[in-house]
Amino acid sequence: MPHGNESCMKGHEMASYFTCLIHLWEEWAGLGCLEDYLSYLDYLVWVFTPLAIVFILPFFILLFLYLSILFLHVYKRKNELKVAYSNNLWDCARKTLATLWDGHATIWHGYEIHGLEKIPDKGPALIVYYHGAIPIDYYYFLANVIIQKGRTCHSVADHILFKMPGFKLLLEVFSVMHGPQEECVKALRNGHLLGISPGGVREALFSDETYPLLWGKRKGFAQVAIDSKVPIIPMFTQNVREGFRSLGTLRFFRWVYERFRLPIAPVYGGFPVKFRTYLGDPIPYDPNVTATELAEKAQQAVQSLIDRHQKIPGNVLRALLERFHRRSKEE
Repeated sequence: MPHGNESCMKGHEMASYFTCLIHLWEEWAGLGCLEDYLSYLDYLVWVFTPLAIVFILPFFILLFLYLSILFLHVYKRKNELKVAYSNNLWDCARKTLATLWDGHATIWHGYEIHGLEKIPDKGPALIVYYHGAIPIDYYYFLANVIIQKGRTCHSVADHILFKMPGFKLLLEVFSVMHGPQEECVKALRNGHLLGISPGGVREALFSDETYPLLWGKRKGFAQVAIDSKVPIIPMFTQNVREGFRSLGTLRFFRWVYERFRLPIAPVYGGFPVKFRTYLGDPIPYDPNVTATELAEKAQQAVQSLIDRHQKIPGNVLRALLERFHRRSKEE
């Protein structure tokens, strides 16, 4: 029996000895703080993951655009032998992509469009709209025009879009132009629809959740409407600023844009908020109205849509909850 006790004591001594060696090795190797490091790392991941997500999601829109371009290139190769026999080579491609974008709109934003009947089935019109941080609502509008009206709406875009690698085919297929007034007038006189945002990149970067229109004294679009003798149709999308937001209101990014015309302000978001696009009553052509007066009328019309349909200031959580709140078509 004593012999058993001695063995037990020796066993405890050996265990204590090895435990002491392990603790010494952990301290020497710096592993004693490993748990603290891991806990701190878990905390950083917990804090910064949501922040990373809201800056990564906008790149998925860019990815979707490039996937659209890839589809067009594949479609082009498949149908290149038909070029000489078809005047509407790209119709099927446009409708396919419009269906994909409309699906994205429905699933991610519960997208609705009100007043599409104000877009003529035939003949020209100038659509003037508020520019979000990313004009994804305008893409959805274009998709609906293709699907429901069977028409392609020409668009005016900033020159920086034409410098994006690989975008040339996409811009050509969807009739996007840089926007010289002569080209805009030509498109309208040929009976096409034309969409333009007078606020442009400036409005995309520097407008905020209070939805100010940053048109300045721009009246070129109004002169285009007068020269073409077409109506102007105002358009605004509810919660477009809650879907994506820009850090352009920070002084540094504004200084860079004003000095170098570089729109480098980061865009974040991609939140699945409710989107509703509203089209206002057309402003008819009036030969007695000047470009300045017409521009003011158009701005007032868009502002009226904002005042009527957008709660100011915009709120992401409220816009998310609107996904579960139904409104009547008349509202």
